[in-house]
Amino acid sequence: MNDALQKLLAIIKENDGINDKARLARIVFDAFRLTKDRSVYYCVDFAIRFSSSATRAAGNTVASLSRLQKYDDRPFVVCLVTEKVNHCFLANSTFLKKISHSSQQLRENNIRGSFNISDIVQEFEGVANTPVNLGRLFAIHAGIGFEGNLARLVEATNNISPTGAKFTVRDADKKVILAAPQRAERFIASEDCAILKAELDARVDKFQSEILVAALIENVNVRGRLIEYLIAGEDEALRLELIAALKAGNKGIPKFKTDHALGDYTRVFAEYDTQTDVKTKIMILSSNPKAYNLDKMLEFLANARSVFMFYFVAVDPGKLVNTVLISMFQEKLLRATILLKHWSGRNSRGVTQFEGATINDLIGKPEFEINLDEACRFLKSVIDL
Repeated sequence: MNDALQKLLAIIKENDGINDKARLARIVFDAFRLTKDRSVYYCVDFAIRFSSSATRAAGNTVASLSRLQKYDDRPFVVCLVTEKVNHCFLANSTFLKKISHSSQQLRENNIRGSFNISDIVQEFEGVANTPVNLGRLFAIHAGIGFEGNLARLVEATNNISPTGAKFTVRDADKKVILAAPQRAERFIASEDCAILKAELDARVDKFQSEILVAALIENVNVRGRLIEYLIAGEDEALRLELIAALKAGNKGIPKFKTDHALGDYTRVFAEYDTQTDVKTKIMILSSNPKAYNLDKMLEFLANARSVFMFYFVAVDPGKLVNTVLISMFQEKLLRATILLKHWSGRNSRGVTQFEGATINDLIGKPEFEINLDEACRFLKSVIDL
């Protein structure tokens, strides 16, 4: 949790019983020299909306979805002022169940509608939406972002038929999938793994200066997608456009869509078909990187030659720290895999994230061991979702 957010929550707690949202808003406004945008107060570290109710169970309207979009890159706090206690929730798009008002025409290309306090989840994947957990919850949201939530909100709000479908695991598929940890173990010990690491490292070396410039971009999703494309993108003309925009001070970065495949880099060897997902880790920032879609992972691992790897590119301001190539089943990485099974749409097993602190540890001291029993238990639990 950043220092400003901690200070904000402390001030709000100190003023429990104030029972006056206007007075509390003024106290917070003065403490942080906030800017007001209609009902939302904001600074670079957070945005906050004050509301009041007789009880914690309130249905008050918070803000429009388009307004939330403007501030969804920082903690968006709702402070509900009641007679004795000031309650705080995180209301970033990840923690909205749906959009309530004037939302019939909500589509991915038509952002409209407003949400209520009752639309904010009170618990997310077992984590209570309370002040003590706001930092942890925002780290989860930062890895998803507004664009990652929009399709889900459209589906949940208007009951639009969800895209995609759960991967149906047949008996023959299950046997191949459960053999994936052993395949990964053999691949890691092979010369092919060293070749794959060398190829990716060569791309990082080639575009190192551009990667360091891109690492300064504040928007975590834009930053990650841009660096991943520099390393693994296939359209050389687009890569040159991105490089030109970076050299121009990050101005005019072209809009581009990355393929929603399982990995960013495909490499076929004599015995293995590999998919590698490129992930950027800014070492000084606390964040939980996106991992993978569970159905896409199962579908890929149903191929008897498949190996799924992660290539972490670690950056500090002005320097490249390290690059690490490890299996999705690496023991510490697997234990740090967060299942977001309830967050996704109806036709999906869900998606995953990694706990950022574990990524930092693996970058500082790479480890490659796979616990085969744990990996198989994990795969069985995913298949059963």
